[in-house]
Amino acid sequence: MKGKKPRGRHPDKALSALAVKKLTNPGRYADGNGLYLVVDPSGAKRWLLRIVAQGRRRDIGLGNLQLVPLAEARERALQYRRLARDGGDPVAERRRARVTVPTFEEAARTTYAEHKQGWKNGKHIDQWLQSLAIHVFPIFGIRRVDQIETPDVLKALGPIWLTKPETARRVRQRIRTILDWAKAAGFRTGDNPADSVDKGLPRHTDRKGHFAAIPYKEVPAFVERIGDSDAGEQVQLALEFLILTAARTGEVLHARWNEIDLWQRVWTIPAERMKAGVEHRVPLSDREVAILKRARELAGGSEYLFPGRSGDRPMSGMVFLMALRRMGARFTVHGFRSAFRDWAAETTNFPTEVCEMALAHTVRNKVEAAYRRGDLFEKRRELMAAWAKYATHERG
Repeated sequence: MKGKKPRGRHPDKALSALAVKKLTNPGRYADGNGLYLVVDPSGAKRWLLRIVAQGRRRDIGLGNLQLVPLAEARERALQYRRLARDGGDPVAERRRARVTVPTFEEAARTTYAEHKQGWKNGKHIDQWLQSLAIHVFPIFGIRRVDQIETPDVLKALGPIWLTKPETARRVRQRIRTILDWAKAAGFRTGDNPADSVDKGLPRHTDRKGHFAAIPYKEVPAFVERIGDSDAGEQVQLALEFLILTAARTGEVLHARWNEIDLWQRVWTIPAERMKAGVEHRVPLSDREVAILKRARELAGGSEYLFPGRSGDRPMSGMVFLMALRRMGARFTVHGFRSAFRDWAAETTNFPTEVCEMALAHTVRNKVEAAYRRGDLFEKRRELMAAWAKYATHERG
């Protein structure tokens, strides 16, 4: 076999693991179907695949024997032969494989850098990456851009699809733009997952953008029902925590333990996860502390307060929608924030700015914002303690 083209019938799997080990004389030894073991004069052994692709003979190295055993060499050879049979170019494919595929976040930042020069709206430029940092990067930002599929996009859009339809629409468009860039750059093939995600999302029924809110008088009864629902305990805890903190869905689901200070009873949400892009401190009531202590027992060491099944990712926002649906609720998760605001306005004497700051709303009056240096935290602590007391009937 050494250095000569075999006559007669071409061999098929002519080599064995033992034979490969014993071969020491320099030369080329055929295994079959164009696969050869090459023994160099130095004694090093490597694999070579010789095929015809697109009308040209191609010699493709498959790796050193120490790194690529016989079975793996045959598998690689088979993949390249199939590619050549289908009209592809195995050599070009190898070059593409050597290129490091960026993560989604890396692709997003590259896309942003290449496109922003053509944007005229300054607000649009500022919000482009910020919206992705809040709603998308925590879900699949570290995944390679060629691995993003429709379920990933669904998991990112689900929590805001009904509560923030305009934001969700823009985020979806930005995901689509990034994945289109990745395909044009040669990092992806096939359809864009952002195009087919609609099938897994509920329809928007209110075109004006107003969302059904539970009347605040019904909140205590609803909170009491949560424990009797068929949702899992982690979902129950997360939903109650969301109601009592008056926080947004994404803020709760992506909350991490390093943001929680149980001793000081405060949850500090970093600026990159806030809608306004400003760090927000949330005072924790007795009931919220109790929820977190139980959540930690269930978290299994995850960095997230309310992790998904794998533990390394947060719970999907769709679980809240499904929990409300199973409980027969006709309102949205976002509606609890409206209920809190109505309760504060109609039943308490807390100043408007305290209530608005509890919801992390941006101060629109520039003069007022300039003179307001603090975050009214202690006043908000009193407000949120009163809300938790009202909503839970002082349940601890």
